[in-house]
Amino acid sequence: MDADSRAQSADGRKYRVVIAYDGTGYSGWQFQSNAVGIQQVVEEALAWLEGAPVRVFGSSRTDAGVHARGFVAHFRLTKPIPPKNLVRAMNARLPDAIRVMRASYARDSFDARLSAKGKEYRYQLYQADILPPHLAPYWTFCHRPLDLEAMRKAAAHFVGRHDFVAFAANPNRELESTVRRIFSFEIRRTGPRYVFVVRGDGFLYKQVRSMVGFLIAVGKGREAPSAVRSLLRGKTPRTARVETAPARGLFLWKVFY
Repeated sequence: MDADSRAQSADGRKYRVVIAYDGTGYSGWQFQSNAVGIQQVVEEALAWLEGAPVRVFGSSRTDAGVHARGFVAHFRLTKPIPPKNLVRAMNARLPDAIRVMRASYARDSFDARLSAKGKEYRYQLYQADILPPHLAPYWTFCHRPLDLEAMRKAAAHFVGRHDFVAFAANPNRELESTVRRIFSFEIRRTGPRYVFVVRGDGFLYKQVRSMVGFLIAVGKGREAPSAVRSLLRGKTPRTARVETAPARGLFLWKVFY
């Protein structure tokens, strides 16, 4: 038996799960008193299995309407269930829009948010005259042609360690710093489909959607690629010049540990 399998305390056994969800009908991950978040739904499923409230801790906060393919969370159960059985049991209680993809035992020291070394987000944009209806919940639509090379040049300016205050919304809570490191920023195109792939050590509130929104403005010719560098160096709070791309195109793709 490995160390992860032995990880157990008086408070119960700790688990790590990977969750995928369609965020269309939810207010984001975080529990909210006036709306339904993914966290609430997952906790309700676990409470039924545990026979008592279970607190679930997520790797990040996703906004209303944002999706996830590889969201990570941790929690404890005082009535341990083998991971494979836990996946089946949770999915039997969860709506189709939320699926537990994998589960494993976790070390006592593991924390879904604090242990993370980085995250990958992907933003999906469909550029054509018409958006097929079945893609509408997951792809943002743009009918105007886009300059791919200009967007790629602009995206390259985001890579590195910068103060991203100009590309983040006010989270209505204090932050220790607005400095983040972007490891890579690619823009992939297959026909009408553009996928913006960004990896970093962490992201501010609406940062990815703000960066993508500005890149779309560059693609439309409204901004020059060098404007990204100017805004980063200016270190001034975001203005209306930086638009926020719609939530539906964004996916939390993977969390790195």
